[in-house]
Amino acid sequence: MRSRNLEKWTVERSVELYGVDNWGGGYFKITPDGKLGITPFPGKGVCVPIPSIISGLQERGLGLPVLLRIENLLDAQISLLHDSFASAIKALQYSGEFRGVYPVKVNQQQQVLEEISKVGDRYNHGYEVGSKAELIAALSFLKNPKACLVCNGYKDRDYIDLALYACKMGFLCFLVLEMPSELPLILDRAKALGIKPRIGVRIKVSTQAGGHWAESAGDLSIFGLSTAEVVDVLDLLRGQSMLDCVQLLHFHLGSQIPNIRDIRTAVHEATRMYAELAKEGCAMGFLDLGGGLAVDYDGSHTNYASSRNYSLEEYCTDIVESVMATVDEHDLPHPHIITESGRATVAYYSVLLFNVLDVSRLENRTVPQTLDEEDPEAIHNLLEVYNSLSLKNLQECYNDAIYYRDQMRQLFRLGQCSLRQRAMSDTIFWAVIRNIAEKLPEMKNPPSALKDVDLALASIYYCNMSVFQSLPDAWAIGHLFPIMPVHRLDECPEEQAILADITCDSDGKLDSFIDIHGVKRVLELHSVKPCEPYYLGAFLVGAYQETLGDLHNLFGDTNVVSVRINEDGTYDFIRELEGDSVADVLSYVEFEPKQVLENFRKVAEQGVRTGKISPQERFMIMRAYERGMRGYTYLNVGRDCDNPDACATGLTSGL
Repeated sequence: MRSRNLEKWTVERSVELYGVDNWGGGYFKITPDGKLGITPFPGKGVCVPIPSIISGLQERGLGLPVLLRIENLLDAQISLLHDSFASAIKALQYSGEFRGVYPVKVNQQQQVLEEISKVGDRYNHGYEVGSKAELIAALSFLKNPKACLVCNGYKDRDYIDLALYACKMGFLCFLVLEMPSELPLILDRAKALGIKPRIGVRIKVSTQAGGHWAESAGDLSIFGLSTAEVVDVLDLLRGQSMLDCVQLLHFHLGSQIPNIRDIRTAVHEATRMYAELAKEGCAMGFLDLGGGLAVDYDGSHTNYASSRNYSLEEYCTDIVESVMATVDEHDLPHPHIITESGRATVAYYSVLLFNVLDVSRLENRTVPQTLDEEDPEAIHNLLEVYNSLSLKNLQECYNDAIYYRDQMRQLFRLGQCSLRQRAMSDTIFWAVIRNIAEKLPEMKNPPSALKDVDLALASIYYCNMSVFQSLPDAWAIGHLFPIMPVHRLDECPEEQAILADITCDSDGKLDSFIDIHGVKRVLELHSVKPCEPYYLGAFLVGAYQETLGDLHNLFGDTNVVSVRINEDGTYDFIRELEGDSVADVLSYVEFEPKQVLENFRKVAEQGVRTGKISPQERFMIMRAYERGMRGYTYLNVGRDCDNPDACATGLTSGL
């Protein structure tokens, strides 16, 4: 990191380092005084610094970690999607309409569905559901009869009845067949209720895309009907003179499709099937292309799994062109196009804000110039490696250092070297590694064995959050989210770090970070100052993370704050939801909080009986226990700091 100090650090360098302009979608910018701001109105100059929002929520009694929901960004993404399709439809003279639907599974929070209902109303934006519970949630917000309600997932009688009742009430509700066995039940319930169903057919497209969710499509996909099964469905409906009930064709290529060519290929294949269904006599009118519109998490604009190699405008134009070309070949009316673009709708909307609790780093200890003669030969050899290291022999010195370090570890296990000798060997070894890391940038083609040297020297920043609760995709599938400081961005970041959460699990860490040239193993951060908070943000976390999060170590939901930014630059706190208390999470795992309290009261009373504590001490202990039960599951530190030595925020440890 020394090279960064050779010239004055600027916010422009922070913009480049953290890639804000590449992944931020125009919604985030760094202010001249080094704060990360929210810019919900492109071109209007409104920028609200995130640190000021943090101060505001802390003044209201809400601590970090907090999930910040920015309502404007949800509104903006819905409008952007519809406006982009409208432009493509107009430019290509396409006669059908675009009807977006929001897949509830992406983020089922009540506030999200409510906001989509309000903002999406003018666009006839509807919902896609995959379960009975999601259908019930969507029906509570569905008001626009022109908005589509697409019912996917596996269905029982109750699910089907609710969907049919939605049809009866005048909504554009489609029951999509996931498997052939659903059709007889749908027809039976439709006959019993006297309601004509709108049926959709989900097909397995042969096209498979890249990315984490490639298995959503292809012949072995667990979703949809094969071509033979589609024929069986058509024959059954024809036999009952109900082919006109089939009005929609649906496929889903997968979430986060990074390559536009895969999308074009799948759309063309699905549109051919659409044309065949129309030829069979189905009353087609809607083509549901599923999800897949990717979010450029790393800002690289490539076909990497965390990115996309296309713009929204290109996505919309390619879809409309492909559908139009195929249906025109068959002289069919242009269908209404549906997409289930949930990730792109809600990803920007949520930001996880958290504070750094502590830092652990390898101390740069002084290497001795000489050693005692009685010290093991391996230590002498290590010191010789340290003194002889040069740009020409980095690989050789690296190999030798590891060999002699391992020798010292073996000697220690055998009782043939002392603790102090072992510690001295570690000091010399890490000095060698540090020198290699400093010289490595000077090499044109560094050896592959040395690529992770920076990671070995990285500081560990302990963060007040749970990866398992708030960023589960980072842990489960190695998904990348943009992570960066939200202040001090006019200062040079002097540390290379990995992030650790506060769970007692070695998987509770983040050691892969976005980079314009790929994936980097360390994140550039600032040195934490004693008793001065240091805030980080994980961005684009609005899709899937809240629902998939779990209770590892009983860390529960974080505090949630929703803000709406006004065009004059002011902002309002719209909603505040307190995160889970200890009592809350205990109840999730079948504890009864009142009984827990009573059990501990008995334990404390036994302490009084045996003379281990006094009645007054029991009173204080019970108060502390009750306060803990009511408290936040995350650490509440750093609000007051009269004693720097006792401050939990900014305390630095050395290894």
